[in-house]
Amino acid sequence: MNFYKSLLAIITALCFTCMGAHAQRLSDSFIPVTPPDVPASMTFCGDKVSFDRIDMAERMDRELTGIVYGQTLSSIIIKRANRYFPRLIEILKKNNMPEDLIYLAVAESSLDINALSPAKAAGIWQFMAATGKQYGLEVNDDVDERYDPEKETVAACKYLRNAYSKYGNWATVCASYNAGTGKISSELSSQRVNTSFDLRLVSETSRYVFRIMSYKIFLENPKRFGYRLHSNQLYQPIDYDVIEVDTPVSSWVSWAQDHGITYAQLRDANPWIRSTKLPNASGKVYKVKVPKQASLYRSKAGNKVYNDNWVVD
Repeated sequence: MNFYKSLLAIITALCFTCMGAHAQRLSDSFIPVTPPDVPASMTFCGDKVSFDRIDMAERMDRELTGIVYGQTLSSIIIKRANRYFPRLIEILKKNNMPEDLIYLAVAESSLDINALSPAKAAGIWQFMAATGKQYGLEVNDDVDERYDPEKETVAACKYLRNAYSKYGNWATVCASYNAGTGKISSELSSQRVNTSFDLRLVSETSRYVFRIMSYKIFLENPKRFGYRLHSNQLYQPIDYDVIEVDTPVSSWVSWAQDHGITYAQLRDANPWIRSTKLPNASGKVYKVKVPKQASLYRSKAGNKVYNDNWVVD
């Protein structure tokens, strides 16, 4: 009996030794994972936001961790931001809007100017057709100005300014962008609180403002989270000649060829063009962008960097 007990003890010891060695090999084969720290507080649209409250910290932690470790999309967003931030932030500033609202556009569309949601919200700011028309955008089968990032940004400024006049708090304004001002106003009243941070809302809206703030923390300095992009990997701003068109266009294909570009390049530069023609019976003036040839080639476009914290060189 003692022999069998001794044998069992030896086998058990060997098993634990093997398991330990296997666990060590597994540990050595993985890259260490370091979750991002949630700051004690941050400034968003000029307001200080504290994350001392546990629920605030955990909601922020969820969004920031997802962004930091969603490397594929987050890397693409950095690259797109280099192309679109300069002009869109300029529009925000011109309309006296906080620059931080650019991160709302990031949360809405990942800066994809051709974004179309399942609910048919379109463009960088994801306007529904009715809302786009309400704020001065043309939306039809031939022209959809929700896909014009500059015009849609101007429309977004109008929407956000109206919401701020109602709430006086930018975080709540952002929540209303997701859920609608009617819903947010109703919930503020029924739950007897003053800001969206204190509301019990559906998960998507509850997470939404924290996602926007997380994109600000991430995009201000991606290198802090281990991202190592080079300047030649960033998408460059494109230079255009702008041609005013105030007559019908029977064929955008022919128009593009007449101006030295392909129809595909015309559509890429002007995603608001939604068909091969432009009826334009009213004689409206449309500003059509024709990309300059140097902007179409990596060897000639240069390496402009909007934020030095986006690159390592």
